[in-house]
Amino acid sequence: MIQTLYAELNAHSVYDEMAQQQQSLYFFLLAGRKLLVKIPILLQGHTRPLTQVKFNADGDLLMTAAKDKVASLWYSHNGERVGTFTGHQGSVWSIDSNKSSTLVVTGSADNTARLWHAETGRMLHTWEFPTAVKRVEFSHDDRYVLMVTEERMGHKCAIYVFAIDSSTPEQSAEPVAVIWPSPVKATVAAWGYLDKYIVAGHDDGSLTLYDWRYEKDVAHTPAHSETITDLQMWKDGSYFITSSKDKTARLFETRTLNPLKLYKADTGINTAAMTPTQDLVILGGGQAASEVTTTSSRQGKFESRFYHKVFEDEVGRSKGHFGPINTIAVIPDGRGFASGSEDGYVRLHHFDPDYFAFKYDY
Repeated sequence: MIQTLYAELNAHSVYDEMAQQQQSLYFFLLAGRKLLVKIPILLQGHTRPLTQVKFNADGDLLMTAAKDKVASLWYSHNGERVGTFTGHQGSVWSIDSNKSSTLVVTGSADNTARLWHAETGRMLHTWEFPTAVKRVEFSHDDRYVLMVTEERMGHKCAIYVFAIDSSTPEQSAEPVAVIWPSPVKATVAAWGYLDKYIVAGHDDGSLTLYDWRYEKDVAHTPAHSETITDLQMWKDGSYFITSSKDKTARLFETRTLNPLKLYKADTGINTAAMTPTQDLVILGGGQAASEVTTTSSRQGKFESRFYHKVFEDEVGRSKGHFGPINTIAVIPDGRGFASGSEDGYVRLHHFDPDYFAFKYDY
């Protein structure tokens, strides 16, 4: 009999429904064995919905971006806030850091992307665009950063690549490459292996592989039936996971865009991430944000969902948020994960030893 792993999470908050629950978290197996898991740390540093959470390469820092115009930096082991990056005049849509965690880049609805000094929070450079910047990401060698801009008011969506000189605050205002996704705008993008390619997810659910140095597409495939909401690479860039409003997440091989795995849910999926220590993927989503005021947390399906990466079975859920989960990131060494929601909270989870000892009975 295949054992199914369920996660039950109850946490205290200002919400009446949350206050009625006990502060306890455990994984419960149908066979009766319980795997204890630490109570998540609730980060209350934002006043509006989260747009992206991301860990640095070492996993000791957590970066968060939100619609309150602020990006924040936290210690991942205890949830203490290190500081904030203030200066944007619109929602901060995306955030990333270089491998040495000395530089942070953000993209915002104020039509700018900004480079920051991570330790001091000092703004080093600003890139200006005709529309909002929806996704930013450093290349694996930290020599470049990609930026995806919105399609709006007659301006087409574009994927810009800028060279980064870490030795000086001054950066070039001229991109080294500009990709014009066509015929449908790109919603997300990420660097492939060895930074040779850029993979973009589109509003119509398709995927495109670009050779960014020549500004041309190499492969294209219809991946989902609706908008791709998130795209996260495996650590070596050989494959990646996507999430979509069509209630699915999928694994794809980077070089060919061949589909590898499919994970089905009963609600729209806003984000998907992979765990490096267990063969699991974590999906987050829930009922549309415009409808959450009339929906309880149980009906809204605001859980983090765990699926077996190989066998595609759902093996667990972790509750706690009281709005759709917009973003999930896993600590690089696999010892925990963070989720950011429409409710304005970040939940920082750390796994206990029982989690790492868990074996899937197939």
